[in-house]
Amino acid sequence: MARGEQLGRQWKIIQTLIASRVGKSAAELSEEIQCHPRTIYRDLEALQIAGFPLYTRKEEGKKLWSLIDTFKTHIPIPLNLTELLALYFSRNMLSVLKNTVFYDSLASLFQKVKTTLPPDYINYLEQFEKSTMVGQKPYKQHGDYQEIINTVNQAIADKVHIEITYYTMSRKQETQRRVAPYKIWFLDGAFYIIGFCKLRNEVRLFAIDRIKAFDLTDDPFEVSDNFSVEDFMKSSFGVFHGDTQKVKIYFDPNVAGYIKEKIWHETQKVQDQEDGSIIFEVDVAGTDEIKFWIMQWGSGATVIEPEQLRNKIHSEADAMLHSYKKEL
Repeated sequence: MARGEQLGRQWKIIQTLIASRVGKSAAELSEEIQCHPRTIYRDLEALQIAGFPLYTRKEEGKKLWSLIDTFKTHIPIPLNLTELLALYFSRNMLSVLKNTVFYDSLASLFQKVKTTLPPDYINYLEQFEKSTMVGQKPYKQHGDYQEIINTVNQAIADKVHIEITYYTMSRKQETQRRVAPYKIWFLDGAFYIIGFCKLRNEVRLFAIDRIKAFDLTDDPFEVSDNFSVEDFMKSSFGVFHGDTQKVKIYFDPNVAGYIKEKIWHETQKVQDQEDGSIIFEVDVAGTDEIKFWIMQWGSGATVIEPEQLRNKIHSEADAMLHSYKKEL
């Protein structure tokens, strides 16, 4: 049996016992976790050896297992055992934020959490971590932008404008902007500023790694009561913005299963077809990002509407074919 499978099952046992007020029998644990009772008994024994304070008692002829949260009385933060274990275990998931003020603060928090956990619990979690891996690709070297992030954070807290020199990728040019930063947003391994741009006189999104120069001002701003970051971003398929359009895509049976596995956008609708294919509908702001997403599925995806998006992908496919016919 794989070590990761065993540890994952034991983790579920710990969560189940902590959530139960009266305890659980081996048979009940077996039914909830869907494995043989003998396996449950072996896991309970392993958890006792690892230092978890398990105890049993008889009630109405049943042997019930419970977990005493023995260190709860001296935890300096209002978290229970499951939350502390989950928080400590999650630190590797946040490694993508290394070399930023966020990661440094989280590292400090994790160290404090560690001091609240008994040594045997830490040893158990370290075994658990060896069986899992969190992948973060692609990613950026955020350490290069720590000073910008710190300055933007200060500007958001003080509600003052920042002056930036910003490189626009699509136009391949730099412009000077005065921006009222509302939020820092993290998506797909990159940091963005959501804020009001005085140059364009509207709320814009700025990639922090495209800021070539920056300065804090003493020019104050106020965020409109009508503005909501959630509403601003909800129609975007990624970070691009534009007029909201309905996009309908046919996915053949070979890729339909992959599409149905995830929530790609909060407005998505999926219609199953008899042959195993699907029709995927979504309302998105702008079509540039969804165009690249559609193309990653190759011939397994075909745009039904809008016609303009069909034509864009058709032209892109023609250009790709032309490129591959060239001799290198």
